[in-house]
Amino acid sequence: MLQTAPIFLTEIANLPMQVQPENYTDAVLISHDQLNLAAFPPELLAAKPLLIFVEPLAYATFIPHHKKKLVYILSSQRHFAIECHKNGFTVVNLFTEGDLTGVLADFLAQYPNLNLTCMQPSEWDTRSEIESIALKFSARVNIIPNNFFIADPNKFKAKIKKGYRLETFYRELRRQTGYLMDGNNPVGGKWNYDKENRKSLPKKIAIPAISGFTPDPVTQEVITFVDKFLPDSFGQTQGFNLAVSRQQAIELAQQFILDRLNSFGPFEDAIKTGEPFLFHSVLSIYLNNGLLLPQEICEMSIDAYNEGKAALNSVEGLIRQIIGWREYVRVYYEAMMPDVRQSNHFGFTHNLPQMYWDGDTDLKCLQDAIGNAIDYAYTHHIQRLMVLSNFSNLTFSNPIQLNQWFWVAYADAYEWVVLPNVLGMSTFADGGVLASKPYVSGGNYINKMSDCCSKCKYDVKLKTGEKACPFNYLYWNFVDVHRQDFSENGRVSLMTNMYEAKSTEEKAAIRDSADRFIQKIKR
Repeated sequence: MLQTAPIFLTEIANLPMQVQPENYTDAVLISHDQLNLAAFPPELLAAKPLLIFVEPLAYATFIPHHKKKLVYILSSQRHFAIECHKNGFTVVNLFTEGDLTGVLADFLAQYPNLNLTCMQPSEWDTRSEIESIALKFSARVNIIPNNFFIADPNKFKAKIKKGYRLETFYRELRRQTGYLMDGNNPVGGKWNYDKENRKSLPKKIAIPAISGFTPDPVTQEVITFVDKFLPDSFGQTQGFNLAVSRQQAIELAQQFILDRLNSFGPFEDAIKTGEPFLFHSVLSIYLNNGLLLPQEICEMSIDAYNEGKAALNSVEGLIRQIIGWREYVRVYYEAMMPDVRQSNHFGFTHNLPQMYWDGDTDLKCLQDAIGNAIDYAYTHHIQRLMVLSNFSNLTFSNPIQLNQWFWVAYADAYEWVVLPNVLGMSTFADGGVLASKPYVSGGNYINKMSDCCSKCKYDVKLKTGEKACPFNYLYWNFVDVHRQDFSENGRVSLMTNMYEAKSTEEKAAIRDSADRFIQKIKR
């Protein structure tokens, strides 16, 4: 527990200490994930209202967020507060050991002349806090729509149900934005180039490095604070080098467009041990707190295509991730909350394996993915989906616990993006509202898309027994146990037929191997 409030020695403490809020009638709350004034209505900012930043320690402690994530959130917020001050705004930076509600209520009670505008928070609990403040102070608090996304959730929420899939939504957003469109038709004649973006990584291919940033005094102070007062949080602060300002984030975006976008598409599903980033943008961290806006990344990538610097399949793949998937999961979150939090379609009750917290496993693919999460607060989407979520499913682990682990482990993780990806997409916990099938596979997929199996103690060619790749028998055991879901789903019903074709001896060996492995996992 934090014993005393931290003393800030860097530039954040040098913001004017004699701010007189009683001289203001209008204030704007700047949330930690809304760090871009370009997303706020210009008329709201024209008269230079008081900008209020809050650092609620309760957000950092209600789950043990990764230390690098905490450093990133706090440092980027402080850097933005300093930037706003330099741009002529008067800034108040409030720290509280409690939650947002208490400190804002106290501030508004102290200054009854102030009217506060808040942009609707992306996360449900923070939104509830803001709504409680609005209820308490009535006409003095105005909540405006969240403008850090492209899609209006009110237009799409009613469509979120079984049968409404990403592809339909994505085409609607393409038409709405005009991105990669030639009139009413997609540029290149196809909406989706996913089939061209599933190549395994060649053994000899140069992977460009991603720039890192040496922590400045503001960030270094945050690192010291997190290490001292939040020692039980996940991961470590050592090696923190993320961008913490918009200028730095723009530099990384430009670097991605120039160095990696062209190869992103073909190899976006590839995995290579010791290479956590490959050709991925690694920009979701900055999109999800506002340092970068989705429109500008889309437009930068389209410009690269128009200039002949990036292939259409790569650019379309990136556009689909941003205006397709990112927007889609946000609308899903708006439509499904809060009941979806408790989704557990298969009724899994096993605790999430201990290896997710310490990386202690002989499975090379898991060892590498979990190690990346611990070291970098990041793994790319295929490791998240086809290794970490896949293994959780195959070992009948509680998806609600997996969802919380993802929320804890990743620097880009906010509930609105994590929950749909885990409880909807990867685990099928919502019963098929978001995804059309459970995301499970045997070792062959991982072997095809990575170099993990060649470095693993288990043999991916063996199907059962102690030396066999556990993904192999765990997969077929999953098909057996959940055959009803498989047999009723046209996309995966073939797997049930293939399992039934196995001999009695094979089925017994699969069950025995799976039972032994699941029982010995540390939970």
